[in-house]
Amino acid sequence: MNVRFAIASDLHIALPETIDTNVNRFHLTQFSIPALEVVLQHLNTLNLDFLLLPGDLTQNGEIVNHQWLQAKLETLSYPVYVIPGNHDVPSLKGSKNTIAFQEFPEYYQKFGYKNTKSHDYTCELADGLQLVALNSNHFNEEEKQLGCLMENQLIWLEETLSKLTDKLVLVMIHHNVIEHLPNQSNHVLGCRYMLDNASQLLSILNKYQVRFIFTGHLHIQDIATSNGIHEITTGSLITYPHPYRILELKDNQLSIESHHITQLPDIKNLAYFSKKWTSDRSFPFMITMLTSPPLNLSLTEAKEYAPLLKNFWADIAHGDKIFDFTQLPPHINQYFQLFGAVDQDGQPRTIDNNIKIIL
Repeated sequence: MNVRFAIASDLHIALPETIDTNVNRFHLTQFSIPALEVVLQHLNTLNLDFLLLPGDLTQNGEIVNHQWLQAKLETLSYPVYVIPGNHDVPSLKGSKNTIAFQEFPEYYQKFGYKNTKSHDYTCELADGLQLVALNSNHFNEEEKQLGCLMENQLIWLEETLSKLTDKLVLVMIHHNVIEHLPNQSNHVLGCRYMLDNASQLLSILNKYQVRFIFTGHLHIQDIATSNGIHEITTGSLITYPHPYRILELKDNQLSIESHHITQLPDIKNLAYFSKKWTSDRSFPFMITMLTSPPLNLSLTEAKEYAPLLKNFWADIAHGDKIFDFTQLPPHINQYFQLFGAVDQDGQPRTIDNNIKIIL
């Protein structure tokens, strides 16, 4: 097998008239279209076999943004496969400006959704290589958005995988299935990025020896492993460090190589600008992190330490960082060290951006 493909996640496409202008926002949606243009310009030179887009294609499910992206993807010479993120279908019924949940497959019939009655699909990517794309966005009786898989999806997944035992299967889903941050499933800031019934999905994937999951949602570069299953989550094109990945299946291994958008037509030092943008807006985030379990610091303590951690989330998003905040009390420093690119023994293990995985 010799296949080259790319992943770009959380595009958050926003036409000028739809851009969020909240000064405190993390998302640099004003760069969403030029950022994608820069990425596609590169990818179009690579003789790709396909491109994966694991959700949050638009800023907030706007009809005009879905239409723009649909038209853009149609111009590409290689296949593109998408799934919805929570931002793509933010409400069940939609509005005059946003699509309804059921309408998503109709916009992307050429990008995986040949059956527009289902939000899940499977298709052959190459000889011996199969994609299984799962929608993880649902709504409860109060129409509150959930991140989970429904029982009928799990049944369909088992039936599908049972027919693909002779193929290498790639699973694409928006929500995280394996934790990418310490105790992510239980932390107030991390749990909403996790699939609610991740353990059920992992059990099925283990049963059928599926080894690769591709996700987005968390806006960080990270590769996590559980029982031989590798989950590759890719950061957002509109937040620091504006990454995308190029992958190659060859010689019985998967090679993953990360790239970053460093400049745009209207901004020459994008990395500096966006890291500062993130750091300057990190104070409320770090206050919540410091005052929440397991640290449970007082607000006074949190306000003292938060400025020392202003670059923490930007560095997490970049991946492959080692943390050592010696200015902090030892027990707090030890906690933040757990977020670094280290193995279970605390030794450096920089695998978030570039790695070769033996099949």
